[in-house]
Amino acid sequence: MPGKRSSRGSAKGRVARKSLSVGGWIAVLTTAAVIGTSLTAYAAYYDIYGNIEQQNIDTDAFGDRPSRVEGAMNIMVIGSDVRTGENADYGEAEGQRPDTLIIAHISPNSGRATLVNLPRDLLVDLPACEGQGDTAGMPAQRGMINSPMSLGGVQCQWKAVETVTGVHIDHFVSVDFTGFREIVDSLGGVRMCIPEPIDDKKAKLHLKAGEQVLNGEESLGYMRSRYGQGDGSDVSRIKRQQEFLGAMLNQVMQGEILSSPSNLTGFLGSVTETMTTDDELTLDVMSDIAIAMREVDLGNINFVTAPNGAAPDDANRLALRQPQASQLFEAIAKDQSIKGDDGGKDGGGKGGEKKEEQVDPGDISVEVLNGEGTPDLANQVGQWLTTEGFQVANTGNPLQIPSQTTIYYGPGKKAHAQALADEAVNATVAESPNLGDTVQLVLAQDWEGFTSTAGSGSSDGAAGGVDGTTAAEAKQKCG
Repeated sequence: MPGKRSSRGSAKGRVARKSLSVGGWIAVLTTAAVIGTSLTAYAAYYDIYGNIEQQNIDTDAFGDRPSRVEGAMNIMVIGSDVRTGENADYGEAEGQRPDTLIIAHISPNSGRATLVNLPRDLLVDLPACEGQGDTAGMPAQRGMINSPMSLGGVQCQWKAVETVTGVHIDHFVSVDFTGFREIVDSLGGVRMCIPEPIDDKKAKLHLKAGEQVLNGEESLGYMRSRYGQGDGSDVSRIKRQQEFLGAMLNQVMQGEILSSPSNLTGFLGSVTETMTTDDELTLDVMSDIAIAMREVDLGNINFVTAPNGAAPDDANRLALRQPQASQLFEAIAKDQSIKGDDGGKDGGGKGGEKKEEQVDPGDISVEVLNGEGTPDLANQVGQWLTTEGFQVANTGNPLQIPSQTTIYYGPGKKAHAQALADEAVNATVAESPNLGDTVQLVLAQDWEGFTSTAGSGSSDGAAGGVDGTTAAEAKQKCG
């Protein structure tokens, strides 16, 4: 194929140059979408497609693989923390490991897409895998979900994701740090609402509060920032990444990119020059994705995180929370709705059952009290709750510490306490008649943090009550 660079002879060099995709999924989806809108300009896009670096992946070496659903597609999005070449400005790290790992599920039959984040801190049972290029491969072991990349390359990472989730992966895509920055700059920046000032030296990010347009460097810092925002967890960071990517997708699909040939060509050039994919993700396949994505409304592009909690064998790591995680993966593998809305169901209550009262975070006033023992934890938790829209009335230390993390509520505020409990990995609710309108979150020694996928516990829906956000909801305005 003229102008196309095969990777079979020098995979190591290519992966080292192009391997972060904090926004890689949007690259492949929007590239496909814009190609599909102008198939009459096929020759021009054929030249742009030649910019993409590609790798050969021997999926036959995997042995038994999960079955695939005809018509649906699953793309593994890899974001690596490699720090070579132009990416050296972002610090030093040995090898390359996914900084972001996503399964992008495209379902043209139902007109929806789902982006499932796999937190990099997840401890899982990994399969044995032969190495690729100069990598040695690895024996079967328990380790972090992102470790196969450094031990056996993309091929090992692909096999591990399939084994852990039971989801058949059709393709992969990645973009490096520098590439993501350039993609944002080609859009003229991305408009975001920053609820609180950010001062994160590690991520090289310093932002004032308020609505503003983030340039490429600021956007990269925002996506990488962990300890300067929220509760400092990877799950909290993933939530912010989902909001950013949703805002970015809004801007691409509703802005001037698609209506201006010059803007479109510049955007596609910046996207494809920073992408690495498998060699079976051809221009025809991208066009097929584009045709499918034309019918997907922004409200049907869902962002979720694999349900998780603290790992029993390592308090600094995460483990998949069951049965919710298995239900989510099964829904993706079978091309079912994660919200249980297949066949016209509304996902709320079965057989005429009464729905529980729904309370918006903005209507919940909460006091956070730290009995867990970690200095400043109440303030960190309070900051995270503020970014999620809760009204934090106060933070401090409790007079008495319960045996387990508890949310206390006064008369008529049980629904408020339960809505807050749904955001925590482990929290019980209890009535305290002396409380007024403000509920109290008392952090005990068993505190395990928040999870963006902590649902109501409902059995409705194929994924058992997994929460998330949509691209339409990510269009933010301050106030």
